[in-house]
Amino acid sequence: MVLLVKQATIVDPNSPFHNQQKDIHIEDGKIIAIADHLSVENVRIIEQEGLHVSPGWVDIGMQIGDPGFEHREDIASATRAAALGGYTAIAPFPNTDPVMDTKVALNYWRNQSIDNLVEILPIAAITSHCNGKDITEMIDMQRAGAIAFSDGSQSTQNNGMMMRALQYVRAFEGIVINRPFDASLAGDGHMHEGLISTQLGMKGISYLAEDMMVARDINLAAYTESRVHIHGISTAGSVDLIRQAKTDGVQVSCSVSPLNLFYQEDSLEHFDTAFKVLPPLREKEDSEALLAGLEDGTIDFVMSNHVPLEEERKKLEFAYADFGAIGLETCYALLNTHLKHLGPEKILALMGGNARQIFGLDQPVINEGHTADLTFFLPQFGWQFTRDDIGSKSKNTPLLQASFTGKVLGVVNRQKSHFSPLR
Repeated sequence: MVLLVKQATIVDPNSPFHNQQKDIHIEDGKIIAIADHLSVENVRIIEQEGLHVSPGWVDIGMQIGDPGFEHREDIASATRAAALGGYTAIAPFPNTDPVMDTKVALNYWRNQSIDNLVEILPIAAITSHCNGKDITEMIDMQRAGAIAFSDGSQSTQNNGMMMRALQYVRAFEGIVINRPFDASLAGDGHMHEGLISTQLGMKGISYLAEDMMVARDINLAAYTESRVHIHGISTAGSVDLIRQAKTDGVQVSCSVSPLNLFYQEDSLEHFDTAFKVLPPLREKEDSEALLAGLEDGTIDFVMSNHVPLEEERKKLEFAYADFGAIGLETCYALLNTHLKHLGPEKILALMGGNARQIFGLDQPVINEGHTADLTFFLPQFGWQFTRDDIGSKSKNTPLLQASFTGKVLGVVNRQKSHFSPLR
């Protein structure tokens, strides 16, 4: 692979070329040269007005169907969707079949991604089969490459189990990820408990189902002096709790889904199952609090909340439809469209830089002699999202036909590249 990228604005605070417009020569997975103007023969040229480049993005806590649910998403389709969304690495939750709860199981993902453009960074299960009962061999799995531990979509309900997991990972400075969802408080709710659920006569999910779990995890992290990441917050109460915990020195981080930032419960007033997601879309005041938390650093990064489902799981009466939407292909576009005022550097920190720091991942640097792990994007490019832009096997998204400003052009990683034609 030999590429010559022409006049790309480099967005990388760790690079001596930060905020400069340069040509970049890439060969055999390395950045060979960066200069005002380069001339290289027999090379593929990447050139587009308004082109920007940053270190490759990473998504933490998405769902992948392989193994066991390949009809929803296999490794090829998941990494294809990730590349279209600008990610050079993804960290899937362990809720597969079999569950990723042993080092042998983790090796399946590692081996499948060895020659892949997009790297798979395993998140291993806290408990066997994610059943919440029997703790796994975390040290073995950490040595086998697990970057964190979580029961993923099966939120850790038992207080004692969560405490023991936090104590266990402290031995190797690991991190536990938990989705803040108290099942006993949520019951069999289908959307946020509020005005819209009342009007529609649907059982709701109270904000308490999240806030109580967030408070518990913060208290346990403080007690164990360990690290917890709260995956996908959605309430104003959660923002307040985490902001105070950080002030108090608790080792807590958190993430948010773009749908929870920019959409509210009124998106469900016509029973649109595409918007039936977890955490549920909540009230305007919650979205405003999330945005404020994003801007002041309380919320560390944005995750895609990618949950691929077959059509038969979504095209049902609202009460029977599954929760979830795909999101890898649209996460950056949503952020850039609605939060352009933050600027490329802040947005890209939310798309990967902060997550790499929290989880101790390698931080690519755009400099001569360094590995080429890069995302190319066009912050000013206007486009409309269609089924042709979906790389996932599943098409369960509420954003079809949405108009965006900001598009991923391509990625380079592991001596491979993918660039999308512009329409």
